[in-house]
Amino acid sequence: MQKILSGVQVKELDSQHLKLTGQSSHELMESASLAFESWFLEHGFSTESIIQIAVGGGNNGGDGLAIARLLSEQSYSVSILKCFDSVDKLSSDSLFNFKNLPNSIPVLEFEDWLFPENGILIDAYLGVGLKGDLRPTGIKIIQKLNEFAGIVISVDVPSGLPSDEILKGKAVKADFTISFAFPKLSLILPEHAEFVGELVVLKIGILGEAYEGLHSSFYYLESKDIPVLHKTFNRFSYKGDMGKILLVGGSPGKMGALILCAKSALRTGSGLVTCHMEDSERLIIQTSVPEAMASWGLIPNPEFYDAVGIGPGWGTENRSRLFKQFLQDFKKPIVIDADGLNLLARNPDLLPLIPKNSVLTPHIGEFTRLVGKANNHLERLELAKRFAMDNELILVLKGANTVISLPDGRQVVNSSGNKYMATGGSGDVLTGMITSYLGMGYIAENAALCGVFHHGMAGEIASKSKRRSMIASDIIAAIPETYIQLNIS
Repeated sequence: MQKILSGVQVKELDSQHLKLTGQSSHELMESASLAFESWFLEHGFSTESIIQIAVGGGNNGGDGLAIARLLSEQSYSVSILKCFDSVDKLSSDSLFNFKNLPNSIPVLEFEDWLFPENGILIDAYLGVGLKGDLRPTGIKIIQKLNEFAGIVISVDVPSGLPSDEILKGKAVKADFTISFAFPKLSLILPEHAEFVGELVVLKIGILGEAYEGLHSSFYYLESKDIPVLHKTFNRFSYKGDMGKILLVGGSPGKMGALILCAKSALRTGSGLVTCHMEDSERLIIQTSVPEAMASWGLIPNPEFYDAVGIGPGWGTENRSRLFKQFLQDFKKPIVIDADGLNLLARNPDLLPLIPKNSVLTPHIGEFTRLVGKANNHLERLELAKRFAMDNELILVLKGANTVISLPDGRQVVNSSGNKYMATGGSGDVLTGMITSYLGMGYIAENAALCGVFHHGMAGEIASKSKRRSMIASDIIAAIPETYIQLNIS
């Protein structure tokens, strides 16, 4: 998995990469600019678009100057919005690219900026090196850039946005943010959604060895990381090898949650799925999910099951005693979601009974009730880290960039998924998927990572034809395609 470094570490990363490869710094800048160009062309922006590139004096501006040259060679109409005092104030690599700028590209002073109605603004003003508050000139420039009415694309980070902290001042509001090598931490914070827009992470050839010695507790989970986390099965495998799981949940009026959980577990690959619910609701399960078995009353012989997921649609009234008894009897890692989490929040004495390495999957509301209130998402992530470490549990904090906090202090940011997954039942689908992987014999960490990534990827696949009309059942239907695209047999 890719480390997510702080803004101050980026310069050291680049330096170590250059030492290892013998590349020059402007060659690395060219690699970043070529990656941007490839994304831009693949996105299909019209060559009739008027492109304006806001260029600062640092290396972010150097990226902008190189991008200007590359796009002009692709027959785009490009101009530079000058955001630096003078050429002699440019960084060495920015100066290199400025000198290589075609004469056909005009460089416009601030007072000459005029924005076209349907143009594209590429924001390469301030990068990850920003420290402290913006100067008055910077505030003026960003305010002006935010008057642009067309598409705004920020390079690495939106100008004005700090790399690792919560924004306190002004920043460019981008439609796309193209970050290089890894997403800067501030780009995954919900407080910055209106500035970041759609986040795209591009690889620029940084060697893995260049990250050695650079500490970070944050990691970025990508599609390339997933295949090696999966177990393999052979042609003699049978349904028992694929896991016997129990899903505890459902209540009158809330059986849909348990149905979605069961269906997602089966689609993920579980061999045998049993649903435990109230006696009055068993016919609903047996007609809605004929592949699943039904159980009610007390939970007999829980150790028969390879994994258990508990909570979706369960309710909280008169559940505490059964929950406690189950936690005392079952010693393998489990998955706890929804009302299971709410019961823990009401009965904190149950927390020590949870088997180590169990997976808890709260959304922000459930997290606040269980772990505590935070003033912002950075504080929330720190609380999640401490909770996972102190209790030796895995905490999956669901959101636009779901973060998996592990007992050893690592926090893994998921790259899959999109806004269309914000629909009722999506979390129940995830519970079924993680429980399924646990039942197949995956270690808890891999079960959580695979479940979260495949869940997000299924949402992406389903939303291509559904967009905002996507429902949780569509996510389940797309699970098989995730195996096909990742070549998981």
